[in-house]
Formats: sequence, C-alpha cells, structure tokens
Amino acid sequence: MRFETVPLAEAAGCLLAHAVRQGGLALKKGHRLSAADIDRLRAAGLASVIAAQLDADDVHEDAAAARVAAAVMGNGLLPAPAFTGRVNLLAETDGLLVVDPAGIDAMNRVHEAITVATLPAFAAVCRGDMAATVKIIPFAAPEAALSAVERSAVARAVPPLWLAPWRLKTAALVQTRLPGTTDKVLDKTHKITADRLARVAMRLDAERRTDHRPEVLAEAVSAAMADGPDLLLIAGASAITDRADVLPAAIERAGGEVAHFGMPVDPGNLLLLARIGETPVLGLPGCARSPKLNGFDWVLQRLAAGLSVSPGDIMGLGVGGLLAEIPSRPQPRAGRSADGAGPAAASPRIAALVLAAGQSRRMGDANKLLSPVDGRPMVAHAVDAALASRADPVVVVTGHEAEQVANALADRTVTRVHNPDYAAGLSRSLQAGLAALPTDIDGVVICLGDMPRVSAAVIDRLVAAFSPLEGRGIVVPTHEGRRGNPLIWARAYFAEMASLDGDVGARPLLRRHGDQVAEVPVDDPAVLLDVDTQAMLRAVTGPPADAP
Repeated sequence: MRFETVPLAEAAGCLLAHAVRQGGLALKKGHRLSAADIDRLRAAGLASVIAAQLDADDVHEDAAAARVAAAVMGNGLLPAPAFTGRVNLLAETDGLLVVDPAGIDAMNRVHEAITVATLPAFAAVCRGDMAATVKIIPFAAPEAALSAVERSAVARAVPPLWLAPWRLKTAALVQTRLPGTTDKVLDKTHKITADRLARVAMRLDAERRTDHRPEVLAEAVSAAMADGPDLLLIAGASAITDRADVLPAAIERAGGEVAHFGMPVDPGNLLLLARIGETPVLGLPGCARSPKLNGFDWVLQRLAAGLSVSPGDIMGLGVGGLLAEIPSRPQPRAGRSADGAGPAAASPRIAALVLAAGQSRRMGDANKLLSPVDGRPMVAHAVDAALASRADPVVVVTGHEAEQVANALADRTVTRVHNPDYAAGLSRSLQAGLAALPTDIDGVVICLGDMPRVSAAVIDRLVAAFSPLEGRGIVVPTHEGRRGNPLIWARAYFAEMASLDGDVGARPLLRRHGDQVAEVPVDDPAVLLDVDTQAMLRAVTGPPADAP
C-alpha cells in the first residue's frame, strides 16, 4: 500500500488518506473516490488529494477484516457486517466467552495491520454483546499476512475464541444452622442464591435446611441428590476450615469426593470443589451470602456453561483475583453488574423509536398505518422489524387514532407513548419518544411507521456501524447513493433533536454534524420507500421483494 499525492485525473478508485472538508464537501478518510467524487473535488478547487493505493497483494480492509473474523471465531459468535475495516463479533446467545490467549496473541503478532481485541477470558456475556472486534489498520492488509492468520487458526484444535452457552438448568441448595442462626439469614441466602443462579439461566429447584453436623448434613445431601439437580450448593453456618471439616466430611459420607479446597481469589478463599457421581458440588464461602461479585461467581459461571473446573483451573485464578480492586469486571446480567451497581455490556445499547402518530393527510380518509400489508397492519411491519433487531427496548409513539394503532400492536412487547400534540408535526412525536427512552442507552434508531419493508437485518447493519468514538455517532443507510431511513442518533444529539419544532424530523442536524455521519450502503431499496399515497400503498401491497 502506497500513500502519495495523486492528481485528480488519476485518483479514481483510490482511497482518501485524510478526510476532505471544503465548502459543502465532506468526504471521510478511507472513502473510495468515484468519478462523481472527483468532479466535486475539482469543483471545490482541489487539484490533487493524498490517497492510498493498494498494491497487487493488498486486500481491502473490509474483506480482510471479514477473513480474520472468520478465522478467529468459533461456535456461539456471529460477525457483524464489515465496516471501515472493522468486524465486531457478537454473542449469539447468553453464555461464557472462552478465549485462547496464545491463539489471539499469535494472530496479533502476524502483521501490524491485523488486530484482534477480545473481552477477558471467561467473561459472561448476553446475546448481542460484543465479545471481540477485528480491526485492520489502515485500509488494507497483505494477502500473505491474512493467509498466515488463517493457517494459524486451522492448525489449532479449537478456534481461539468461542462462546459456551449456559447449559446447566437446575440447582439444589442445602443450608446448615447452628444455635443462634436465624431464619432471616437463611432466607436471605436463599434469595441471593436464586438471583445469582438466574443470571446464568439456572433455577433453584429445592432447598433443605439441617443442623451443622456431618451425619445429618450427609442425609440432607443424599436427599437433595435424589432429586437429580445439575448442581448442588452447600452453604454452611460456619466457614470451612479444612478438608476434615463438617461440609467435606458430609460430602464424603454421601458418596462424594472432594477435589479441591481453597482458591486464590478474595473474597472467595474458602470455596470447596467436590463431586458426587457426575454432579458438581460446591461448598460455598461466606461471601456467597452477599450479592456482590466474588470467587464463587467465577466457578459457578464455568460450571453453568458446561465447562470442567479442575483444581488447576482454580489455582490459576490468582492473577486478577483481588476482586475488590476491579469493581468494573463485566458481569452476566444484561446491562448491569452483578450487584446492579455498574455497566456490564461491552457494546453500545441502541433503543428503537417507531414514529406512528401521523394523520396520513395525503392518503385521504384512511389511516395508512392501519392499512393491511401482507395480512398485517403497515405499522406492525415497522414494529416487528425493530423487535427482531438488536435494538432494545422498542418505543412506539402514537397520536392520530392512537387507540386503533395500539390495538394493532396489542400482542407486541413495546412501550407505547401517546403524543397528544401530533397535529403540530413530527417534531412533537420525536420529543415525546425521546423523553420515554431509558437513561442508560447510547443511541436510538428512529424508525418510521410508514416504511413497512425495512428489515431487522438493515437495522442491525446500522447498529454494527454505530461508534461515536470513531466518528460514527449518526448512521444513515444509503441505496444507490441516496440517503434513506431509519437513522441512528447518539445520545449526544438528543437535546438538539428535542428542541426541533414543526413538521420536521432530525435531518436538519445532519448538515450541522456532517463529520459524525456514517453512510452505510445497503442493497435493499426499502430504506427509500415510505408510503404517503394510495398509489405507493398499492405498490408495496404487491408481493414482497423476497417472495418466490
């Protein structure tokens, strides 16, 4: 790849090395120059540009990123569409991210243009979370380097990155008591344990309480095992002190085997790992009575994901084992930490706002949003696409004939907001919808209720491109060079959007913040099709574009 000053007459097909902003012209770094672009540059008074020209053995950044992503990822991960040399790898389901650090390091050492970044090994993720990102720096990567990365992946027994979904379903809890142990303490432990299990998709099926003596505890353990739980948890009234203490002794009396006692994680030092038959058994440390993150969570997550936990695994947890020093470690609950105190998601959270308040003046007496399209009301198509996408939550703004529109969406899990001032124009619906959004979202995709052919895949492509830190705080779909809908807006623009007046959307802000606009080309003309007239309605009620 060569960077050099190129006369405009020779620049067609080159990639801009730097953004160009002159007059009303704005072209981003990495943009591939077309003949039309060159005419605009010439009209703006430029005679040349600094451009990157790919060598014969260079692979364009998007194609290169897609190849590295395919090489690095295993089961449970999905690649987002490549954009500006980046492919984000997203969790296909809830579970635990399994990382081979040596494998990732080997890929990162092949060539400086190829980078792979991941969440920490054994991070708990939710469906849609970003687990890793591949970034090509900049514009292209050599074919030889890409081939080396692919050979490195093939040579390994398992991919260097994959997701283990939560597999265990049920757990039983046995609690012991001493004189002075109150039911309040045991009840609290039951609730905290049930909540902790729920975060790894398990349920607490049964609980038994017994005295803190080996012989009676062994009977309670045997009775709990007879119910066939996937996991047995034992919370002692007194902390385990050694392998001959009450809990390990009771486990052995019940036919079990103690695998390991103690762990280099604080809080969580006094955890006991055992097994009865094929069922894992954990003797809980005292910190398990607290909802805050502790070493028990780390072991529980691995077991819940169906991963084996050996004494060596536990003894290898010492680096990073001072949990009080790292309160921001990602946690399994979507969007929040285990104690509810902080953020957990690694990827931006995008809400969807469906505007469905208009009066359909150009349609005559009919409310176009209620007109049937493929057997469903038109507005239902827009809402269903939002619900099927990565956007969450979905907020619908109603206005004209609000009750009928709400009835058309009655069986859908959406937040409905009424705009009583709908006659004043689109800006009032924007204001009502923005005010109803959660405070912890990073952005919103604005969907129009009269665009029934926009798909969830298009919305997800826009979400994948959203990255305010990389200059993509506003994301716009384009088809054959024309800008369409829906658009994604970062939270930073909400106040400006709420201040708009009249029957206008937020498009006037595009000119004001042109340097933050990312255009995402899509093959689907639906992003240009909003139904305003009876003739347009007749056009969209024909067979869908993907119909056989």
